[in-house]
Amino acid sequence: MRRDNPPYSERVPVTPATSGPATPRAVHRQILALAIPAFLALVAEPLFLLGDSAIVGHLGTDQLAGLGVASAALLTAANIYVFLAYGTTALVARRLGAGEDSAAIAAGVDGIWLSAVLGAATTMLVTLLAAPICDLFGASAAVADQAITYLRISAFGIPGMLAILAATGVLRGFQDTRTPLIGATAGFGVNLLLNIILVYGAGLGIAGSALGTVIAQTGLAAGLLTVVLRRAHRLGTSLRPHPGRVLAAARFGMPLLVRTLALRAAMLATTWVATELGDVPLAAHQVALTIFGFLAFALDALAIAAQAITGHTLGARDVPGTRAATRLMLWWGWWMGVVLGLLLAASHSVLPVLFTADSDVRRALATALLVMAVGQPVAGLVFVLDGVLIGAGDGTALAWLQVVVLAAYLPVLWVVHLHAGPLRATGATHALAVLWWTFNGFMVFRLVALSLRARTDRWMVTGA
Repeated sequence: MRRDNPPYSERVPVTPATSGPATPRAVHRQILALAIPAFLALVAEPLFLLGDSAIVGHLGTDQLAGLGVASAALLTAANIYVFLAYGTTALVARRLGAGEDSAAIAAGVDGIWLSAVLGAATTMLVTLLAAPICDLFGASAAVADQAITYLRISAFGIPGMLAILAATGVLRGFQDTRTPLIGATAGFGVNLLLNIILVYGAGLGIAGSALGTVIAQTGLAAGLLTVVLRRAHRLGTSLRPHPGRVLAAARFGMPLLVRTLALRAAMLATTWVATELGDVPLAAHQVALTIFGFLAFALDALAIAAQAITGHTLGARDVPGTRAATRLMLWWGWWMGVVLGLLLAASHSVLPVLFTADSDVRRALATALLVMAVGQPVAGLVFVLDGVLIGAGDGTALAWLQVVVLAAYLPVLWVVHLHAGPLRATGATHALAVLWWTFNGFMVFRLVALSLRARTDRWMVTGA
C-alpha cells in the first residue's frame, strides 16, 4: 500500500541514530511518566458529564433524559475531531525529535487555529439544527424540549472543547501529560461548583447546567492555550495564522477523521444488532459498552505515550530506538490487557449489581463482561499499535486499514443480524455472548491489520 508522506516531513534514507536507542529501563520510565497522567486526565474528562448528570438528575426525569439526548449529540459532534489531539501530537513530537523546537510549536499553533475554525462552524450548525438533531432520538416532547435547551447553550462550548483537544495534542507532543491532568481536574471542580450555583442558586434549571459547563470548558481551554502560547513566545514563534499551513494540518487530519468515523460505524452497527436481540440484551449491551469505554481509557493512555515517543524517535531519525520502544510498548499493552481482563473477570458478577436491579440484565451483562475480559489483551495490543502508527504520521494507511476492517466486520455482524430471531429464543445471556464474541472478532481483525502494517518499514518516515 502506498503511503502519502505527512506534511512537514520528507523521506530520507533510514540510518540509525548516532547516539543509539535509549535503554529499556529509560523507555519504561518514559512510558509510565506519560501514560499515568494521561490516564488520569482521560478519566477526569467524563466527570464533566457525570457532574452534570448528578445535578440535573435532581431536577426531574425529563431533565435527566434530555441531558442524555443532548450529551450524546454533543459528544458525537466533538469526538469526530479527536484527530486535533492525535494529529497534533504526532506533528509536534516529530519536529521536537528533530531538534526543531520552534517549528514544533508552530505546528501546534496551526492545529489550534484549525480547531478555532472547526469549532466556530460546528457551533453554528449545532445551534441551528438543535431541534432536528434532538428529534432524531425519538424522545417525548417534554424530554426533547429539555434536550434542545441544553444543546443550544452547550454548543457554544464546542470551540473550547476543540481547543482543548488541539492544545492537549501540543502538550503531549512535548511529552507533557501533567498539565492536561491539572487542567482537567481544575475544570471538573469549577464545572461542579458553577452548576450547583446556576442550577439551584440562580434557578436556571438545565440551562444553568449547560451554561456552567460552557464556562468551565472555555476556562480550561484558555488555561491550556495560555501554557502553549507562552511556550511559543519563549521560542519566538509567530502566533499569526498561516492559511496554507492550517490547510495542510487539515489534510493531515482527514485520514484520522476517516479512521474515527469507521470505528464509530462499527460501534453503532454493533449496537443496532443489539437492538434486534431484545430489550434485555440491549440494556446489558449498553452497560457493557460503558465499561468497555472506561477500560479503554487505560489502554488509550498507553496509545498516547506511543504517539509521543514514536513521533519523537522518528523525528530524531532513530529507527532502532523506534523499533525497541514499540516492542516495549507492546509489552505494556499486552500485560495491561491481561491485568484488566483478570480484574474484569474477577468482578463480572459484582459490576452488574451496580448498574441494574433487573436479574435478567445482570445475568446477560455478567456473561458479556466475561467475554470482554478475554478480549482485553488483544485490545491492549490494538491500542498501542494504533498509537505507534498515529505517532508515525501514518494516517492514510490507518484510514484504509480501518475501512477494510469495517468491510470485513460488517458481513460477520450481518450473520448475527440474520439469526437475531433464533438467538432471542436461546435467551438474552446467550444472545449477548454471541454479540460480544463477534465484537472480539472485530478487535482481532484490527490487530491483524495493524500488525501487518507495523511489520513493514513503510511507516518509518524519519526526520522533521
